[in-house]
Amino acid sequence: MEDYHKPDQQTVQALRNIANRLRINSIKATTAVGNGHPTSCCSVAEIMSVLFFHTMKYRPDDPKNPNNDRFILSKGHAAPVLYSVWVEIGFLKESELMSMCQVDSTLEGHPTPKQQFVDVATGSLGQGLGVACGMAYTAKYFDKSSYRVFCLLGDGEMSEGAVWEAMAFASYYQLDNLLAILDINRLGQSDPAPLQHHVEKYQRRCEAFGWHAIIVDGHSVEELCKAISQPRHQPTAIIAKTIKGKGIPAAEDKMGWHGKVLSKDMAESVMRDLQSRILNSNKRMYPASPIEDTPPVSLRNIRMPSAPNYKPGEKIATCKAYGMAVAKLGRYNERVVAMDVDTKNFTYSEIFKNEHPNRFIECYSAEQNMVSVATGCAARERNIVFASGLATFFTRAYDQLRMAAISDSNINLCGSHCGLSVGEDGPAHMALEDMAIFRAIPTATIFYPSDAVSTEKSVELAANTKGVCYIRTTRPETAIIYNSNEDFHVGQAKVVCQSKEDQVTVIGAGMTLHEALAAAEQLKKERIYIRVIDPFTIKPLDSKTIIDHVRATKGRVITVEDHYYEGGLGEAVCSAIVNEPGFTFQRLAVAHIPRSGKMSDLLKIYGIDRDSITQVVRKMLSSSANAK
Repeated sequence: MEDYHKPDQQTVQALRNIANRLRINSIKATTAVGNGHPTSCCSVAEIMSVLFFHTMKYRPDDPKNPNNDRFILSKGHAAPVLYSVWVEIGFLKESELMSMCQVDSTLEGHPTPKQQFVDVATGSLGQGLGVACGMAYTAKYFDKSSYRVFCLLGDGEMSEGAVWEAMAFASYYQLDNLLAILDINRLGQSDPAPLQHHVEKYQRRCEAFGWHAIIVDGHSVEELCKAISQPRHQPTAIIAKTIKGKGIPAAEDKMGWHGKVLSKDMAESVMRDLQSRILNSNKRMYPASPIEDTPPVSLRNIRMPSAPNYKPGEKIATCKAYGMAVAKLGRYNERVVAMDVDTKNFTYSEIFKNEHPNRFIECYSAEQNMVSVATGCAARERNIVFASGLATFFTRAYDQLRMAAISDSNINLCGSHCGLSVGEDGPAHMALEDMAIFRAIPTATIFYPSDAVSTEKSVELAANTKGVCYIRTTRPETAIIYNSNEDFHVGQAKVVCQSKEDQVTVIGAGMTLHEALAAAEQLKKERIYIRVIDPFTIKPLDSKTIIDHVRATKGRVITVEDHYYEGGLGEAVCSAIVNEPGFTFQRLAVAHIPRSGKMSDLLKIYGIDRDSITQVVRKMLSSSANAK
């Protein structure tokens, strides 16, 4: 403890005063707007005071300064106390705090990056620590900088498995620049937390996960200062025993107050009492300036050094092409990083790891944590992140994905081994819902490349596209369709087969694009000609190209996809053409939960192979002829 300098009594009193002003402003604001969690704010007042006015190093007038320490409020429902901190600092006006949660306010009910001092959105419990891990990993291994990362969690979210995924990650990678503060205030929303005030049990759990764990009185400024200042050789957890509703006599340690605001009369009475506890102190508390050792980073115009090097007709799986493309991009861009969930030999991200081992993060079988780590690594535009895994298992990280979108995060995800093409592995490994979940995310872009050339282009475009990008790849080898100099753009489809005699437009992607091309060859022998379109991006969809070509084929269109009917390519096309009169539309997709089998058999059984396409084309043309 040779580095610890005990704060003098003036400092201690000043920090206590700040804590009570944070309580006052949290109560005042939540009562004014009739919304919020004042009791959850009151339990962390001393913690926030010590962190922001004694421990953390940052520039209060420049919250996004890359040298600043980072702070994540994982218990996002305590947002008013975070806003009160920035009022205390002088960055926000009190009038802004008093209008929080209103439609014209940038201070929302839970933190979002509408404010400069918020890096990521929180409020979906259990996710903050994983994001903090990504930030701390970036600080230690990529930036090699002095800034530290602080994460405040509630005891309710300690029941979330994602917290313990992050705990395991942090200790494995020795993130000694990460400090988690656990607000153990005993009470959850509708019941006490399972361990209540048994802080020694929290300590043993944290220690079992490889953390240095310290128990403190969370309302003692002196104990907090001492614990937070301890030397660090591993991630540290401060287990702060607190009282929910501290400073509100009617609510202290009582059930039934979670998410409830105080009446105006009660609030005024409580605030008078809290004001009386603020003793005269001439000492003003200012945060220490950060050490300026974070390297400048530019993530603009991330480009491939050369065109794809594939030959028409050559066969290569798009999942392998993905790994090769990310590795290629990483050769000329040192802020391109990759991560995986112990599937790097399937997703081929191992190619990146072999070439750039210091920029690859193995997240092991923890998809939820990987998405959170990716979000943390990408925060403040420090890295271009590519995170890969089997497509089907991104479903378990859906909440992390939607929170990444709310966070305005720019992360790139690759889901490999999609659809029926995994064959014998069976339905547990068949991603047939993934396009639906990503289509529902407002900021998402969905790339669905059908050959190695378009896969490489997808990777390059994703690196330069804002929001959550998803690249859907397949396991089987497929033939190269495009020339290496083919130009690709987000939202621009490709017409890969056409003639003046075309009678039906068929839209496929991935495996089904190749099935559609094979169907076109079969039908040509019968003098039936179809136009084949590769959408390239499912979202945004190139509606204009599709509509123009469907009109050219007399309004006849078929979609075929290696995905369930709900939420995929067919529904995307349906949304695009819904207002077009005179169109005849047929969808081919997987209708039921499939079974194991050879890919060729499964494509046939579930009606998305070349023979199924030819049958539907013939039937559509026959119906048109009969109608005439």
